[in-house]
Amino acid sequence: EALYLKTIQKYNKEERELFPQLVAETVIALEENQEQDFLGNIFMNLELGNKSNGQFFTPYHVCELISKVTIGDILLQIEENGYITVCDPCCGAGATLIAGIHEIRKPLEGKLNYQNHVLVAAQDTDYTTALMCYIQLSLLGVAAYIKIGNTLTEPMRPNDALENYWFTPMYFSDIWTLRRIFRGKELL
Repeated sequence: EALYLKTIQKYNKEERELFPQLVAETVIALEENQEQDFLGNIFMNLELGNKSNGQFFTPYHVCELISKVTIGDILLQIEENGYITVCDPCCGAGATLIAGIHEIRKPLEGKLNYQNHVLVAAQDTDYTTALMCYIQLSLLGVAAYIKIGNTLTEPMRPNDALENYWFTPMYFSDIWTLRRIFRGKELL
């Protein structure tokens, strides 16, 4: 709440009135088509990427191909562990994660609710894009934690201070809370 109040002060009244509309447009876009990197696409179309830092988002169709090639026997992994963890150390707005989640979801349809069996761990150095990932994963109802920081110099660790982490609402659902209680720090 403090972060929101600090951020919103930068905008005038007319600009502030646009925020609910922008949130609604994002929600509608992801309801109409969950299999897309909606915010990442907007970000790159507005040329907001930082080219000097090598910030180029992977096109979604490439993310889909990567997911098809790398996702293994999901049912076996879930049977053995109860869930599968998907990690992206340079998540950007989350395109690769979103494609991976949907590649996992497909074989589970009619058998298991993927939201109860997929945990996402993500990290990015860029504050804005990491929060775009957080928003999109939250709207997909995925249990996830996203760390803002450099994966090489500040990797995720079990005893990390949590001030640079963002946790999606699903992360706090009953099923994921129980898993954290019984499995401990491995779920952060």
